[in-house]
Amino acid sequence: MESILVLTHADDTGAILTKASLETVTAALALAARLSAPLTIGIVAADATPPANSLAATGSRLLAVSGEPFAQPRYATDAAACEALCRAAAATIVLVPGSSRFTRIAAAVAHRLHGFIDTHITSIAPQMQGAPGLASETRESDSPPSAVEATRWFYRQRIEAVLTRDARPWFLLLDAGTNAPYAAEPGSAQVEQIPVTLAEIRTTVTGLRSPQQGTQTIRPDAKLLFVAGAGWTKKQPDGQTHVPEAADLILGFLRSTSASLGSSKSLVDQGGEGQSVLPFLTHLNQIGQTGATPRHPKGLSTCCHGEEPHVVGWRFIAERRAISLDPNCGWSRGKADVVYVADAFQVILKLNALLTQAQS
Repeated sequence: MESILVLTHADDTGAILTKASLETVTAALALAARLSAPLTIGIVAADATPPANSLAATGSRLLAVSGEPFAQPRYATDAAACEALCRAAAATIVLVPGSSRFTRIAAAVAHRLHGFIDTHITSIAPQMQGAPGLASETRESDSPPSAVEATRWFYRQRIEAVLTRDARPWFLLLDAGTNAPYAAEPGSAQVEQIPVTLAEIRTTVTGLRSPQQGTQTIRPDAKLLFVAGAGWTKKQPDGQTHVPEAADLILGFLRSTSASLGSSKSLVDQGGEGQSVLPFLTHLNQIGQTGATPRHPKGLSTCCHGEEPHVVGWRFIAERRAISLDPNCGWSRGKADVVYVADAFQVILKLNALLTQAQS
């Protein structure tokens, strides 16, 4: 019989769990119900009581590793905490949120427990009888069937694969944005504290360094993804480029909407080719075949071509809109839900004016 463990951690405030952790709790509750398997939730936080109280309604066994050393992300302490939680739970399946904090230590924890890990998981479900997964096709006939199938994408989100494993424990690192965050009325939860013996800590967290206000352009939890293409830096109808004006328009839109900024590869690469560039763009903004594949409820593409490498980055955007002067481009035809045939400069200028007026 399978047993499931969810690893979670508190956010920077220490009072609540991160959104990725709550999404993983949702996936674990659904899987545990379908497998009729016991569920344990492990919490890493300086004080686990507030996060645990938010999970009281799950009815799950709650384990925690608490203390000041676990308040901040640190490889040595996080790996030791997760290892202790896994050994205490003795789970066969361990679900891990795909946060930056746990992504860097998940493989090490799996190795310490002689387990196996798969990353970028988008969905988990019990294996259907009579429909073996990919790995089960090569199993010997007398091998017991795997109870769980995990789905992930390969080759830059072009190939979807279904994975199964007989080996346990099996660690599954879930991509953020693939489940709804768990939400319920907080209660009074009983938490089992798991002791951890730490070796000498050689890394000290001295503080947090944040970007200056107004310069942050990547917001994974934003409701809107705004994508800029190379057209913003090309010659406009007057025969001149207007890169400074484009930068002001884009930043004004981001400030008014709190949207996240994405970019096509061609626009990001222009800096290395000696061309005029938008000063706030980096390769971290790049989406598509060689970039990120974000998950936002809505997306707005401006001045972008419609080739497949760029479209790949939009695969998981729920509602896709585009502003383009060419209604026949590859992105407009069949890739976008709504297309505005217009000049992006004029559209964003008008939008910024309306947003400023509404906010005032």
